[in-house]
Amino acid sequence: MKVLIIGSGAREHAFAWKLAQSPQCERVYSSVSAAAITTADKIQRNIFGTGTADKAINFCKSNKIDLVVIGPEAPLAAGMADDLRAAGIKTFGASAAGARLESSKEYSKQFMQKYNIPTASYKSFTVLPEASEYVKTLTPPVVIKADGLAAGKGVSICATTEEAQKTLRDFMAVAVFGESGRKVVIEEFLEGREASIIAFCDGDTYKTLPVSRDHKRLLDGNSGPNTGGMGVYSPVADITAQDLDFIKTNVFDNFIKGIKAEGIDYRGIIYAGIMKGPDGKINVLEFNARSGDPETQAILPLIKNDLLEIILACLDKKLAEVNLDFDAAASVCVTLAGGDYPQSASKGAEITGLDNVRDALVFHAGTQIVNGKIYTNGGRVLSVVAAGENIEAARAKVYAEIAKINFEGMQYRKDIGE
Repeated sequence: MKVLIIGSGAREHAFAWKLAQSPQCERVYSSVSAAAITTADKIQRNIFGTGTADKAINFCKSNKIDLVVIGPEAPLAAGMADDLRAAGIKTFGASAAGARLESSKEYSKQFMQKYNIPTASYKSFTVLPEASEYVKTLTPPVVIKADGLAAGKGVSICATTEEAQKTLRDFMAVAVFGESGRKVVIEEFLEGREASIIAFCDGDTYKTLPVSRDHKRLLDGNSGPNTGGMGVYSPVADITAQDLDFIKTNVFDNFIKGIKAEGIDYRGIIYAGIMKGPDGKINVLEFNARSGDPETQAILPLIKNDLLEIILACLDKKLAEVNLDFDAAASVCVTLAGGDYPQSASKGAEITGLDNVRDALVFHAGTQIVNGKIYTNGGRVLSVVAAGENIEAARAKVYAEIAKINFEGMQYRKDIGE
């Protein structure tokens, strides 16, 4: 089979790497950096990136593509999966109706309340003065979310009322996230520890993957500005077997009931970001209609199954017949970012040492090749991943391999998985 992957980040590089291992896979077309695929077997670069549905359809017809896998949230929300399927092209990715669970925080909260999925209380606003007055009635901290897509950065936890008021102005008046922040969801603050639970879904059933924990803050100790993700580890010891049973029954089972009741065609990945409180209570913070970045980079190397077979089972509504199997017990993924990330995306620093990496995987996000050398080309540059018999072993491997890599301004967290 010929497979086209939509998206150009480290998540999509991980998908390409895993799909290329399938005996059924003849070629994977990916728009990840040429630096990522120059020596990769079966993987060929395409030039249109995420592109539009029309471009994807034309590419599929010209290159006789058998399957499309959509990575990012934006094309899903725009209905690319619907358009590709309407053109007769097998596509793995949520429909626009399913992707609305991510593209509208308000809709997602309504869905969770309607189908008895545990989540924090909330109110939504489209008028700044009304939102401002409501915030004055709350005791900080206050959680403010842009209703629409904001590249994983549209959530602000405000420690003071003044900070909350500034966030409202930034979102609704200054429009730092464009139209995505014109409507906001103001949510009850939940204490506890977050975790990511990702599942394959065929619309009738689901299969969960190992639990992971993302680190959004730039600096060690969960300090500094929010980012798209600085690292992740899996599994998560404080999410117990009893917790997983609760999550499956009250989150994913109810999610399936909800999409079926709403008539939503959902053949893709569903991601639940959950919070476990000090009292053990579990709530869903958000749904994502796609796999996480960098969670994907950490989890895919753990899966023993043929990824292409899993995806085809989802499309054929035969996921119930798949038994997921896992190779290693644990993994740690660390993001290497440019020196000015997340404020801007630096470019042009030469990356050295990649050829010396032996005991880890390196997935490319912001890289480029110039005259045979690899340079930075974005904020989050590389995802470095190692697996082991436990978190400690995986941590030791990944940081030993990172020590071999260098580029000017390189920054990364030293505490992923501690």
